[in-house]
Amino acid sequence: MRPHLSLDVRNVPASVEFYQKVFGVAPQKQTEDYAKFDLFEPALNLSLVSTTGRISSVDHLGIEVDSVDEIAQWKQRLQIGGILQQVEENVACCFARQDKLWFADPDGNAWEVFTVHEQLEVTGPLANTGCCVPKGKGAGAVTCATS
Repeated sequence: MRPHLSLDVRNVPASVEFYQKVFGVAPQKQTEDYAKFDLFEPALNLSLVSTTGRISSVDHLGIEVDSVDEIAQWKQRLQIGGILQQVEENVACCFARQDKLWFADPDGNAWEVFTVHEQLEVTGPLANTGCCVPKGKGAGAVTCATS
């Protein structure tokens, strides 16, 4: 099983360049207004579609990995690509203790790569957990807002 995600983007070539840095591979298909990354690690079918002014709205997107070793591999890839925004280690967020890496695509969609060390007790609303999702446009901007 592989999830499929289709994102509206302002500029397909710019987004392709960005996601090549994220995933380390070229898209399987690409035109001026469409691109498809057919990924197996992580298992994801990602399409980028040129928009006519409409941009997808999500809080953030994420890739959960199984270990801190995988976090280290992702960290190195994102640093080499110049797109790593923020590193969180051993943080309590979303009722779990986690390590996280944050970056945002050219359209401002926040992404996290994370591993969960342990699940924590659910104690009240999410807003009270101190979760921080970087909000901003592109790979250089980091302004945290609670999710």
